[in-house]
Amino acid sequence: MSEIIVIKIGTSSLTRADSGNLALSTIASLVETLTSLRQKGYQVILVSSGAVGVGCARLNIIDRPKNINLKQAIAAVGQGRLIRVYDDLFNNLGQPIAQILLTRRDLMDRSCYVNANNTFNALLDLGVIPIVNENDTVATEELKFGDNDTLSALVASLVKADWLFLLTDVDKLYSADPRIVPSAVPIDLVNSQEFSQLQVEVTNSGSGWGTGGMVTKLRAARIASSAGVTTVITNGKNPDNIPRILAGESIGTKFTAQPKTENARKRWIANGLVTMGKIYLDDGAVKALCTKGKSLLAAGITKIEGEFSASEAVDLVNQEGQEIGKGIANYSHDELEKIKGQKSFDISTILGYYGVETVIHRDNLVIFE
Repeated sequence: MSEIIVIKIGTSSLTRADSGNLALSTIASLVETLTSLRQKGYQVILVSSGAVGVGCARLNIIDRPKNINLKQAIAAVGQGRLIRVYDDLFNNLGQPIAQILLTRRDLMDRSCYVNANNTFNALLDLGVIPIVNENDTVATEELKFGDNDTLSALVASLVKADWLFLLTDVDKLYSADPRIVPSAVPIDLVNSQEFSQLQVEVTNSGSGWGTGGMVTKLRAARIASSAGVTTVITNGKNPDNIPRILAGESIGTKFTAQPKTENARKRWIANGLVTMGKIYLDDGAVKALCTKGKSLLAAGITKIEGEFSASEAVDLVNQEGQEIGKGIANYSHDELEKIKGQKSFDISTILGYYGVETVIHRDNLVIFE
């Protein structure tokens, strides 16, 4: 089976900083590289930013809009122009493409998640390169991916990709922003188990037009790595680095992947769902979940945070405040406030009606490595 590659390119790489216009030479180089990879047998997905930036340039708007309704309208203008440029360039090389616009809601619903996966697989089987962007025109603020780094990692998890390339405006990850801290040290390799010890000073601010900085790329690398995807941060102005990296050259920063899980439902819980609250656990519950593969019972719960309904996702937190997992709750926050710390056989007496024994069944539970 051929390898699946997801490439994310940011606004800072796609556009010229002085004008906001498309950097056509970079896009042309990217198109040539991706077409060549496709011809060599790789299955390729492109996650492309740039719709808002292109829309602003087309409408002669100097500053990136803050108002969400205005931004959505401008994105609608820019997305059409952006996909036309891609289609023209890919068509010249005989490579068919498809446009896919996603919102976070599309991945939160299990049936939509499965349908999205089926659509991607069908397009890849047809030899098409899907071009993905967030559907800014309809996405609501609370259900936005927030940045295309996160979107690309979730797409990579969805399709069980082998590689995720995050193309940005720096050559690799540094211990701090090299534009501000001259003594910043480059980081070439990050093993999946080293994430928690990674010492990097990052900020949320990227370029003037982009929405993410290095912090969003680290978040994306963590998501992708946990889903079994090898992730690389490298310079977007040199798309020809991608085949060189695939050939084994050490370019950019590489994040090694954890072993792939074949459980699609677990991947959906881990990466598709947005958590609505937190459940804090005692040490006994943490041990039962992490080392014994047990379900979560009410007796091990010490505190509840947030407001959530039954069947919504929650984070699981240990006594040190570390998130150890994520799952789909069988009870609402109000119900859990009443039954936390209690024995399972007392639940029906406390609530006044029969409820399931488990707060989160192990089949609806993901433990982070």
